[in-house]
Amino acid sequence: MELSAADLEPDRTALGIRKIIHVDMDAFFASVEQRDDPALRGLPVAVGGSSGRGVVAAASYEARKFGVRSAMPSARAVQLCPDLIFRRPRFDVYKQVSQQIRSVFLHFTPHVEPLSLDEAYLDVTDDVRGIGSATRIAELIRQRIHAETGLTASAGVSYNKFLAKIASDQNKPDGLCVIRPGEGADFVAALPVRRFHGVGPRGAEKMARLGIETGADLRARDLAFLRENFGSMADYLYRVVRGIDLRQVKADRARKSVGGERTFEHDISTGSALRQTLEHIIEIVWERIERSGARGRTVTLKLKFNDFTTCTRARSVARPVADKAEFGTLARELLDAQLPLPKPIRLMGLAISALEGDDGGDQEPGTAPPALQAELPF
Repeated sequence: MELSAADLEPDRTALGIRKIIHVDMDAFFASVEQRDDPALRGLPVAVGGSSGRGVVAAASYEARKFGVRSAMPSARAVQLCPDLIFRRPRFDVYKQVSQQIRSVFLHFTPHVEPLSLDEAYLDVTDDVRGIGSATRIAELIRQRIHAETGLTASAGVSYNKFLAKIASDQNKPDGLCVIRPGEGADFVAALPVRRFHGVGPRGAEKMARLGIETGADLRARDLAFLRENFGSMADYLYRVVRGIDLRQVKADRARKSVGGERTFEHDISTGSALRQTLEHIIEIVWERIERSGARGRTVTLKLKFNDFTTCTRARSVARPVADKAEFGTLARELLDAQLPLPKPIRLMGLAISALEGDDGGDQEPGTAPPALQAELPF
């Protein structure tokens, strides 16, 4: 049975008001490098490969002033910032620091849902420490993280996950933003749609063509319009633009996959161009895998042709993929098996799945699109 707009409105009396904090470390990988090497402090730093097909995994705020961003090809980053200093990733160190940060979270609440090494949702509705305020808890978490790791974190506090995540990005770096009950819809109305979790560059471009630039523009469209133009994203957009997000913080939530995809400006079909693009996607997706701490056994290649038909091919191994080299080998084998292509493609994606701890349960209602559908920010 198809849901109506009325069905998407929550029963607020039944739900009650939650107190959710989203904590996001500031330029985490780059900040760890600057912490551990004082000579780097105040300088533009990028973590990632500096040559060939290298990709920026993280950029310091000094580098971001020049337009350097994560997932950007390193060659482009150097063009933007000739004095950029590269450091190779040290994921063992980042994971160790992440464990310290996780311990801080667990001091205040058992309800912690990690998203990656450097961010997590916390539900502090049950005030186990008797602190009396979610805002104060967020302040104490940030203070304690800084005291124990020497790093800064930004936090968002609100009554649901969507708003808390939006808020954590509002006053970065080293900032705090609170969106109180009753303020969500107005706060979202003023935001550019690109700030919405789940709306990538291509989605924002499509919305712009439809005259949708802000949350207010999006809220003015009815559910039928959203379903016609945005398909499975429609119900999610309809809710969050009204400040509604029914998802719970789940400490034991299993990630289904980690990946990304790229939509091309022009359709491509030659083997050389496809292989070159695949190398960039391998670099970026493996960084995401490392960042999330995920370990999986199945690599999936997705190809969308210029007539919008889609082809997916997967390869599984008996134990979790060991490293980027093995991940890349499996991805290349999947692509080579499809060449030559019957027609040009407009999109290519990679993902790893069959993750450790995946119980095979259904995706939680109301979530943004799964990882394989996330646009790579090339």
